[in-house]
Amino acid sequence: MKKYILITLLITSVSFAQKTALYCIGDSTMANKKDPERNPEHGWAQVLQSFFKDDIVVINKAVNGRSTKSFINEKRWDSVYNKLKKGDYVFIEFGHNDEKIEDSSRYTNPHTAYRYNLIRFVKESRAKGAIPVLLTSISRRNFNDKGVLVPTHGDYPLETRLVAQEYKVPFIDLEYYTELLEQSYGPEKSKALHLHFKAGENPYYDKDKADDTHLSVLGATKIAQIVVDQIKALNNPLVSSLKKGIK
Repeated sequence: MKKYILITLLITSVSFAQKTALYCIGDSTMANKKDPERNPEHGWAQVLQSFFKDDIVVINKAVNGRSTKSFINEKRWDSVYNKLKKGDYVFIEFGHNDEKIEDSSRYTNPHTAYRYNLIRFVKESRAKGAIPVLLTSISRRNFNDKGVLVPTHGDYPLETRLVAQEYKVPFIDLEYYTELLEQSYGPEKSKALHLHFKAGENPYYDKDKADDTHLSVLGATKIAQIVVDQIKALNNPLVSSLKKGIK
């Protein structure tokens, strides 16, 4: 019996090693959330596996509150880099916490440290034979009183675009496409993409909740669909691993 279990584990581990890993590194807008059956908050990469066949394994290493700086300093990037193999993917989406100018453990100058951290992710991924993909930060739901969606990310998306262009990295402009998503819902209905609840409306919250950055299941799923749509637009080899019937 022990021999049978050992052989089964060995076959499973070999099978897993042969699959292409799609690593996701970033912040809370991307990250897995605890208690997903009850928790209304989801990161968009948390639902990404459902779009792929089982030859792709989505490994979501995004963590709440992390910037490029803290992700590197906490050795989280090392833990991904050490496991990368040829043909794997690394989806890179930072910016929300690099903006935290009041926090020296997270803040990065967009034109210096942030830029060079992105370049590091790109170069080191490629050194292992993996394929980096750069994504701008998702838009916040930040409508003014005239119904105009006002950007909040400063020059961070610009630097992501410039690094992608200079280093010829596959690029998904999530800021742009999530702006379109927010605008399509409008100032009021777009609350459904995020976390807006009155006390007692959702059992997970015992107080009013009005969060225009983080995502509901609907918002996470819509953004994962945007990512899939852009994978198709890029004619990326990952297209062949999408489930049939995925739009």
